[in-house]
Amino acid sequence: MKVSSPQNLSVYQLVLGMQTPPLPLTLDPATLLSLIRSQIDLLISQQIAATLWVKLPPGRIWHSEITRYQCGVHPLGGVYSCYLGENDHNRNQDIKTTPSSQIRLYIPAKSKLRREYFFIVRSPEFCSLIVAYRPHKAFKKSTSQEVNTAKEQPSLLTINTFDGKIIQGVLDSIQQGIAPQLTDNFTCPPEPKATLITQLLAKQMQRQQEIERSIMQKQVSRVQSLNQQLHHNLELKDEYVTNVCQELRTPLTHMKTTLSLLNSPQMKPPQRQRYLQMLNTQCDRQNSLITGVLELVESEHNPGGTTLEAVHLVDIVPGVVSTYQPLAQEKGIMLAYTVSNELPPVWCVSGGLRQIMIHLLSNSIKFTPNGGQVWVWAKLQGNYIQLEFRDTGIGIAEGEIPKIFNRFYRVRPVTNSEEVAGAGLGLTIIQNLLWRCGGSISVKSKPLEGSTFTVNLPVAAE
Repeated sequence: MKVSSPQNLSVYQLVLGMQTPPLPLTLDPATLLSLIRSQIDLLISQQIAATLWVKLPPGRIWHSEITRYQCGVHPLGGVYSCYLGENDHNRNQDIKTTPSSQIRLYIPAKSKLRREYFFIVRSPEFCSLIVAYRPHKAFKKSTSQEVNTAKEQPSLLTINTFDGKIIQGVLDSIQQGIAPQLTDNFTCPPEPKATLITQLLAKQMQRQQEIERSIMQKQVSRVQSLNQQLHHNLELKDEYVTNVCQELRTPLTHMKTTLSLLNSPQMKPPQRQRYLQMLNTQCDRQNSLITGVLELVESEHNPGGTTLEAVHLVDIVPGVVSTYQPLAQEKGIMLAYTVSNELPPVWCVSGGLRQIMIHLLSNSIKFTPNGGQVWVWAKLQGNYIQLEFRDTGIGIAEGEIPKIFNRFYRVRPVTNSEEVAGAGLGLTIIQNLLWRCGGSISVKSKPLEGSTFTVNLPVAAE
């Protein structure tokens, strides 16, 4: 057989060039690994001291099989492991054939073998050749330490033969092309004993069944995980609907009671006016709840398709603050803001920054007594802009702070003042909007001293 240079050496082409070449099969890396494992299983079970010539894919899982063979067979044959990246052919001249260790052989980086893997077993009792070729269009180099069984794995054109004539020809070409100093007078037997082939087929079936069981277990685990997630989502939906119904029922009950009292003929004008005001308050609460539910549904709809926009705070903050100035003046609250024109734009959900401003500013004014103060200011902090809302309001008890972002949760006043109506959805909506743009929100508060809500918005890159 004509010997190819190290650059032109191709085990796959050598096999196909034989007089009666075996037909290649298309395998995935997991099945190729199972073929190699079954042959090593046979060598260990029969204690066959063979010489191995191997070039395996990168990854610990492949080379651990060679280690398993070395630890399982006594006495041990030699293992010649081929690696790419060495152009100095003389490096192979000093190789010592120590049976108890792997011997490294280096192949030129531009060799045709760079797209091939092979596993050759040579012994008087059993000879075998497995060669796999990676077609250009299907191959993508993987740095994973494990074998990926995903459907996007590269396909490998693989040949497995026990024909001694083919194996001997391949070995002669490899030895003379890569390490001529290792040539010997060994001749592969024409074919292994039938009993060994039978045992090998049994081990291959066993290994293939392990792969199928592993795939089945992963599929079952995935289905179970999806079922649990679906069940959890249904529970959340049921809880959400129940909470909405309960929240809608409360103002309706108050309105119905107020209307029945207004029908009394003994009702005096001051009382009638007070009940009409109560009715108006409950209508506002009903409207706030429905609006909040719609906003929450909108904020949670299709989170994967979120559209982000780059927004300058100076384009949003002044307008929202001026909208709430009349309400603040009515309560005697000092409302002010500080936002520099030099601040860079931030990423936020389309229209989301205005919603965040409205919810937090209205809360600050709502929970701040007459004569209090509310500030809004922004500053650059690393890759984020911090937007702070600070007030001198009623504050939040320490035990309630972890709950305020829950749906329908409303802070209980620390004084005996009348509870301020609200849907209890504003902070939940804010949290969802910030989560979708990579932002966050935190709060610091003390009862009767006020609260500070800090919103972190990611800076929009140029």
